[in-house]
Amino acid sequence: MLYRRLKFFGVLVALVVLVLGGSYLFAPQWLLRAHVMRQAMAAHVEEHTLRAGDTTWSYYEGGQGPTLVLLHGFAADKTVWLPLAAQLTPHFHLVIPDLPGWGQSSRMPDASYDVQAQAGRLQAFLAALKLQRFVLVGHSMGGAIAGVYAAGHPQGVAALALLDAYGLKARENDFDRAIRAGKDPFVYDDRAGFEHALRLAFLQPPKVPGRIEDVFVARNRNDRAFIQRTLAALRRPADFLSLQQQLGRLTMPVLGLWCREDRLVDPSALDSLRNGLVQAPAISSSLLTGCNHMPMMEKPEATAQVLTGFVLGR
Repeated sequence: MLYRRLKFFGVLVALVVLVLGGSYLFAPQWLLRAHVMRQAMAAHVEEHTLRAGDTTWSYYEGGQGPTLVLLHGFAADKTVWLPLAAQLTPHFHLVIPDLPGWGQSSRMPDASYDVQAQAGRLQAFLAALKLQRFVLVGHSMGGAIAGVYAAGHPQGVAALALLDAYGLKARENDFDRAIRAGKDPFVYDDRAGFEHALRLAFLQPPKVPGRIEDVFVARNRNDRAFIQRTLAALRRPADFLSLQQQLGRLTMPVLGLWCREDRLVDPSALDSLRNGLVQAPAISSSLLTGCNHMPMMEKPEATAQVLTGFVLGR
């Protein structure tokens, strides 16, 4: 009997190893999907879809408490928020969408996805969810969209949190000079290009297995035309300073949170933010050490602490 049981478990283990090994070699996207699903379960959020405006939106929702709407940055999707969401759902109700054109939300081939257009789409999404008052949180490009939206809809935005936000005046850095020279680090053809993109955004890039890197490379190839077209739109003057131009209209409490070592959006943007908020009733700012451009992934606990203090301390 003992021998038969050991044999059974041995066969079972061998099958598991075979399935996992086969998935890694031949269907790594399944493993990546399973990893994301585990993260979502740990964060206590569920994936939903709804049609609003011209977009079928994919979004996470979960948690109890005051509502926070989290907007991701350029060439990213809603999954970048999952490490932070695990820290926030015990205290907050989270809504985390894939912005139109990105992730699992729909994309129209000839439509504009610049900051103003996305802010308009966001209004349709929030109206469909029937959200009344909420804290709007935006990272990078999502920060510019959040700021433009908040300036136009102050009655719904209880507070605004901007994380390493795009669209502000800042000292030019190597990344800006590379973009101005016509280089596009957001597109790549191989693992080396993907790893280079990680090093631009992370102080300590996450370790990604080779076949999972291949999944991201394939996605990037499929999205290349959209990435390049949208980046060109974001570099136009109207979008490049889209947040800066709206600072004087923001009438809600505002938090600026930056990584001290940010190599994509220079931390000097935080000074522009503080100086431009002439109508905000309260201004908070925080500089985190030990991260580059992705505080919600590199420093989720510290980011959650700052956000929680900002929201609950008002």
